[in-house]
Amino acid sequence: MGDRRTEEVLPSPLAWRHVIDRETEPTVTVAGDRPDLVAELNAEWHRLASEVGILDGNGVFLIDFPDSRSPGWTRVRLTGDWDLSGALGKRPGQPEFVTLSLDGDAMVGATTEEHAVRLVAVDRLRERRDEVARAAGAETPQERAATWASLFEGPQPPRELLESWANGLSLNPGTPRELRPGLVEQSSYAIYGALPTETVDALLDHPDWNLRMRAAEQQPNITPEQWSRVILGEQDERQRWILTMLAADRWAELPEAACRALAADPSARVRSEIARLKCLPADLSVALAADPDGGVRYAACTAAWPHLDQPARQALLTDSHGIARTRALLLHHREHPMPLSVFETLDAKRDALETCLLERDLAHHAARHGEPSERRSLAANPRLAPDLIDLLAEDPDAHVRFAVSTRSDLTEEQRAAVHYDFDPGIHYFPLDWVVALHEDQAAMRRLALSSHPLVRRNVARAPHPPPDVVERLAHDEDRVVQLFLAESCDDAPADMLMRVWQWWDGSLTTPDRPRGHPNFPCHDLLRYADDPHPRMRQLALDDPQSTPELVERLSRDRSEEVRYRAVCDPRLSPVAAAWLLEDPHEHIRNAAARHPHMPAGILVRLLRQSGGSAETAARNPALPAEVMRQMVELLSPSATAAD
Repeated sequence: MGDRRTEEVLPSPLAWRHVIDRETEPTVTVAGDRPDLVAELNAEWHRLASEVGILDGNGVFLIDFPDSRSPGWTRVRLTGDWDLSGALGKRPGQPEFVTLSLDGDAMVGATTEEHAVRLVAVDRLRERRDEVARAAGAETPQERAATWASLFEGPQPPRELLESWANGLSLNPGTPRELRPGLVEQSSYAIYGALPTETVDALLDHPDWNLRMRAAEQQPNITPEQWSRVILGEQDERQRWILTMLAADRWAELPEAACRALAADPSARVRSEIARLKCLPADLSVALAADPDGGVRYAACTAAWPHLDQPARQALLTDSHGIARTRALLLHHREHPMPLSVFETLDAKRDALETCLLERDLAHHAARHGEPSERRSLAANPRLAPDLIDLLAEDPDAHVRFAVSTRSDLTEEQRAAVHYDFDPGIHYFPLDWVVALHEDQAAMRRLALSSHPLVRRNVARAPHPPPDVVERLAHDEDRVVQLFLAESCDDAPADMLMRVWQWWDGSLTTPDRPRGHPNFPCHDLLRYADDPHPRMRQLALDDPQSTPELVERLSRDRSEEVRYRAVCDPRLSPVAAAWLLEDPHEHIRNAAARHPHMPAGILVRLLRQSGGSAETAARNPALPAEVMRQMVELLSPSATAAD
């Protein structure tokens, strides 16, 4: 019945617990050796479903069964020839399914044992859930201490569970600094955060190549001396090349002595990566531009070019290695006009059209006869003649006209005259020339009046545009202009931030904006506690006058995003945290498991479950430090070997 969706009821795996728990007494047990078994089971299910209130007025209910292609609740209604017990199981008369009322307050499940079928009916599910949450939240300090001690009783946890602990503790902000080195060899997550210098030293000297590589790839504070030691100490050519490549990719600085040693490395791959280092002395760039290997000459060409004498440049311009020669030609023709005859020999035609100084015949030919992609590159060339700009402004290809419309040398009248297509919903790269003018207040005032949304969007990225520009852009018809102002401008006005908040709650690059902006309203927000818009209701919790009682109320809100805001509030009670652990939405359940007020009894139960539950529980920052220490001790190879 209708499209599949997340139902705002108890998640189906939690409903299954009522059916398969060995401590649950079945409501009805039907022997499995009867000739009319299927009909009897269907009749019993229907009777129980009617008694506890599974079927709504239209006969619609929720169902889940193990062989479903998409586990979770599906809305269904019985047809005239329905047959649950004959269809939902390994064979007729061996049913495995659970059904739930649309309001989530009643369920009937069926599961098959060796000689019988168990039917379990449960009503008042919300009330029972409330009772369980209240009981869990009422634990005493003595009960908590005993519960934590029980985590380590019994046999050694299985390896899979220990790996989940290691992953969770690695991501736990409360894990003591001194325990983190013990996690590095157990979890791939542990190496992402900044580790102590002595730990990084040990990792870069570790006999395991994968640990050395991951440390070089992920650790944020590797010193030049550490880079030098790990690269120069690597005997394997391939591994030395990978480490050098990582250093170049991360713009690492190496001591000059290390640069000189690596520039003379017997591996051409290593020398190619050294040529990319930002800290490379000019004389080494020049030497590498004359390297016997063509790939090295290509890699060194750009950095070396300003320092090369004429014979060295000429050698690269006639290089036998194609990509080295092409790179040299592109650099040469940034200063000397490129003729059509040279252009026709190039593979990198689009690069040439966009970056090089072009002879008139070549530019004219490309503007009239080039492929659309070539004309688009030409339209971005900053040294294109005005008449060719005008020609491309009327190009039949919309992408070419758009490239013309974003040129820095157009007046705003010229820009407005270009008929370009603009899709407000797609991502556009920044206009570097506008970004370069962010400190120029006169330019910001002029460009803020542009008819081109992309120009105005880039103006809105300025940290401190003039006040009149801020006021104008805060009411721009393109709402992405307002969004960029909210993300980048320190002076964005409060009323605009509130408008943006109603449709945007943060990106990966600026996750705290607009709500985390210094100018975002923080008073008089309680008036939104009953607002029909969920995004506004959650703001009530940011008001300094908000109370733990309001947190509690909004933790039961009908909107998942309001409940998620409540579950992230430090004032959430243990009872509410326990309640939200059975929320329909996984991200809310996970946030509840990580909440510092989650009762210890529940956390210990989760820590004993394999997979994601244990990992999420191990991320809870309220785990006592002594408990974390014992968990890390169990992760050590000696503990595993003893087991």
